Amino acid sequence: MNSKTLDTRQHILDVGYQLVAKKGFTGMGLAELLKNADVPKGSFYHYFQSKEQFGEALLEDYFARYVEKIDALFCHSDGNFYQRIMRYWHYWAEHNSTRCDQGQCLVVKLAGEVTDLSEPMRLVFLKGTNKIIAMLADCIELGIKAGDISPLDSNVMAERLYDLWLGASLLNKIRQDDSSLQLALQTTEQWLNGN
Repeated sequence: MNSKTLDTRQHILDVGYQLVAKKGFTGMGLAELLKNADVPKGSFYHYFQSKEQFGEALLEDYFARYVEKIDALFCHSDGNFYQRIMRYWHYWAEHNSTRCDQGQCLVVKLAGEVTDLSEPMRLVFLKGTNKIIAMLADCIELGIKAGDISPLDSNVMAERLYDLWLGASLLNKIRQDDSSLQLALQTTEQWLNGN
């Protein structure tokens, strides 16, 4: 693909992300996406064979960008490994706070909505979340070796933490306050400190 093609495709994905983050996947109509992206229907079908394929590409793009953010927090930031991983959880809390116009995590927003409707999209979720959990486990393991994090099973802890934060984010949406995210922060600190 040439750069104009990639730019147009990425523009559709970027506009789609904003709409899906606000309305959900099934709540976003194709006509609405095309209008907001200011592209003709033919252009959409040039890049995506269906709305479902668009959803797969949207999630793949989302996870690729998310992994870059995590990598920057874990590998290219100051502080010890405990501070780096806590910086990630603070990032998560900030981007799923009720102070945001909408939760920005597509896993929180869409997992329950589309995983029963689309096997290809479910598989993108599975691959993306497994990658995030593996990155968490790696950071925890490095923190254990450096003495920054209390000794524990890094894989189990990464899974437990991700589960905790997904649940807290869902409760945050239900309660419309940040108490669940704040409790998740406290729990995360305790677990990583061996309490």
